[in-house]
Amino acid sequence: MTDTPDIKGFVKPGFEPVRDVFASLWDGSDEIGAAFAIEIDGARIIDLHAGWTTQKREAEWSNDTIVPVFSTGKAITALVMGWLKDQGHFAFTDRVADHWPAFAQSGKQDVTIAQALSHQAGLSGIAEEMQAADWFDRDLIEEKLAAQEPLWPLGQGTGYHPITFGFIADAIARRTDGRTIGDVLKDEITGPRGLDFFIGTPEAEHARIAEHKLPPKPPFLGKMNEIKQLAFLKPWSSPGRRGADEWRKAEFPAANGHGNAAAIAALMGVFANDGRLGSDQILSSETVRDIMTEQVAGEDRVLPFDLSFGIGVMRNRDSGHYGPEPETVGHYGLGGSCGFADPVRHISGSFTPNRLREVLAGDPRAVKLIETVYACL
Repeated sequence: MTDTPDIKGFVKPGFEPVRDVFASLWDGSDEIGAAFAIEIDGARIIDLHAGWTTQKREAEWSNDTIVPVFSTGKAITALVMGWLKDQGHFAFTDRVADHWPAFAQSGKQDVTIAQALSHQAGLSGIAEEMQAADWFDRDLIEEKLAAQEPLWPLGQGTGYHPITFGFIADAIARRTDGRTIGDVLKDEITGPRGLDFFIGTPEAEHARIAEHKLPPKPPFLGKMNEIKQLAFLKPWSSPGRRGADEWRKAEFPAANGHGNAAAIAALMGVFANDGRLGSDQILSSETVRDIMTEQVAGEDRVLPFDLSFGIGVMRNRDSGHYGPEPETVGHYGLGGSCGFADPVRHISGSFTPNRLREVLAGDPRAVKLIETVYACL
């Protein structure tokens, strides 16, 4: 148990209750450190951080602390894919195999980019036994994905792709632009604007990464099936056995983005503000609409939820995970991080903790903070 740490940062007048809720995260709990940020119309109105960056509470969380956010990064990967689409490299309606011919194997010849990025490609995990370290061999994983048969009949709904989503996106990016997802993000979006978000985190940045503490128990996955086993529970389901530094430096666009709440709130603001980031038009209005429009909905084969997917983002509908607006999109990461964008009220935000909870989506801490923001409007 911990006492409430000093709450640092700021809230715009009228949003003081958000600060109170943020402080309450440490009330009688084992919370460690966290940050929360909100933008409205591209202007930051909340930027809070508190706590510590290590489990032993040896160093305080600062405004330049970054933290792994796991699948929250899928929404940022969707942003990069939208940027590439707007450069004329591909259309979301293109078949993956139009740009990656080997992907046409085993009945996947008609899978479109939009379908692959909305978890409809039937590749939720690697079916063939391998080593956890094999994920660090990009060419090997692409070879396996290209050859693998879909895990269910294509066209029959979704099965969340925890890690493979990023490999498919990156394969398309490299074959059309020549750069990886992480390099496009750095070169074209975050780097020129000084935004603290990385897919493939340079070693020079590792000293300011907050150490995360895993949940006390695994998240609830619902009734088990073989697809869930492959996605999450096989010894080779996730990258491993290469050490924390190698994991941070590697590019897993679906799973190992590192950043802070302020940067994620700004990046998600592209979806909240019709493609704009500050004074720059990052995405076209058409591409924003494409990404945020429902591609598929229904009971997912991997996550224990009835879900609505856009292209690389989850749609709020009536879940309440991202506030009250049904048109809001976002993504959660393992343990509670999230980023979201409300295109109706032009709100974007992010919550980034390092004390992970046993949740896959709708972390109560994030939900309460987001609800409080809307109550202050």
